[in-house]
Amino acid sequence: MTADSTLLEVAAELYAGPPEEFVATRNARAKSAADRVLAEQITALRKPSGAAWVVNVFAHERAAQLGEALRLAEELREAQADLDAAALAQLGRQRRALTAKLAAEAASLAKARGARVTDATLEAVRQTISAAFFDPEAAAAVASGRLVRELEPAATVDLAAAVGGGTPEAPASAPEPVDELRARRERHKAEKAVHDAEQAHARAVRDAQKADKDARDAAERAERATARIAELEKELARARVDADSAEEEATAAKERRDGAAERAAETDAAAADAKAALDALRDG
Repeated sequence: MTADSTLLEVAAELYAGPPEEFVATRNARAKSAADRVLAEQITALRKPSGAAWVVNVFAHERAAQLGEALRLAEELREAQADLDAAALAQLGRQRRALTAKLAAEAASLAKARGARVTDATLEAVRQTISAAFFDPEAAAAVASGRLVRELEPAATVDLAAAVGGGTPEAPASAPEPVDELRARRERHKAEKAVHDAEQAHARAVRDAQKADKDARDAAERAERATARIAELEKELARARVDADSAEEEATAAKERRDGAAERAAETDAAAADAKAALDALRDG
């Protein structure tokens, strides 16, 4: 076993061990070191902050879960260049939810060891995990389980200062071959094209359904209007017949009136002549 591997083992033990025992355990390990260089390296290990210790505990006890989350974060970093605003907003919400979930689990593990986790410490744990989701070097520092201090999402990570017991490898996973990376980006583009096409098709279907309904409604209105026109034409025909009949009756009535007037005039003259004759006989 080399001195470097021994240093990593000692550092891993110290940074996930009880914080109140850090200094005493570190000094004991340095005293029992096989050589002076290793002893000096162990003595130089700095005590982690409260938030860093909580993250270290999570990294040791939930290594597989943390590793999966960090791999997912790496894939999301690569995919977000091809996402639209709505998808990016959804991605941000999912990332924040995952960060809060992991931070809460880390705090629960620390509390199970008897530690007190304040709101400020929990927020620092969330910020540290969030930094790991955005930056591969921060991810390597968190995954090492040897974090000395909490990290900030927007800050540049100095691995030598942030991690005790030696600089961890970063990034944690090997880069993909160029062809595979290109193929995945092409898949993302194709998936986005399919999504856009499906959305466009759905809109076209909705528009077609609305146009079909509008056409049916218009046809029904035209049918009702045609029926009404036919009804009005029948009423107009009946009115014309009634008008012709009334006009004929009016003509006949006028003729009867004129005949009656003529007869009245004749009888009036005859009555006058008879009256004159009568008057003459009386006078004679």
